[in-house]
Amino acid sequence: MKLPLKLNELRDNEGARPKFKRIGRGIGSGKGKTSGRGVKGQKARTGVSLNGFEGGQLPLYRRLPKRGFHNLFRVEYAVINVGSIEKALESGVLPAGETVDETALVKAGLVRLGKKAGVRLLAKGSITRPVTVSVAGASAAAIAAVQAAGGSVTVREAAAAEETPAA
Repeated sequence: MKLPLKLNELRDNEGARPKFKRIGRGIGSGKGKTSGRGVKGQKARTGVSLNGFEGGQLPLYRRLPKRGFHNLFRVEYAVINVGSIEKALESGVLPAGETVDETALVKAGLVRLGKKAGVRLLAKGSITRPVTVSVAGASAAAIAAVQAAGGSVTVREAAAAEETPAA
């Protein structure tokens, strides 16, 4: 018979935490005087950070070529496919007959927005029910798939204006 686990009896495995070595506490300890740091020099001092220093040789992070480009103005969307909306409608996670918008998708747990600019509808999967979808962005194939099923897609105006470049 297994006894129940008691929180006050939890212990680490033997040797999981090595005993703390007190340094700088006399010659008899084996770590006295210089505290295991050797004698003099930059690394014997406090506050030394030599990460990436390779003795004067050009360090690895400077030898490697710079690659790529990071666009500071990129707009990222949380993605949902029409197949996922179809499954959610079948299982009752999304209420049938109501407009499927970003708040409904977040509440149903189908997308997580975080710092994203909104939800973008993509065409993976298939949809058979007529549904009204209101999102920040949608692919042309996704709009066609929803309209073929008898539904409609409305794309937010602010997001659509951001995507079109100024002339």
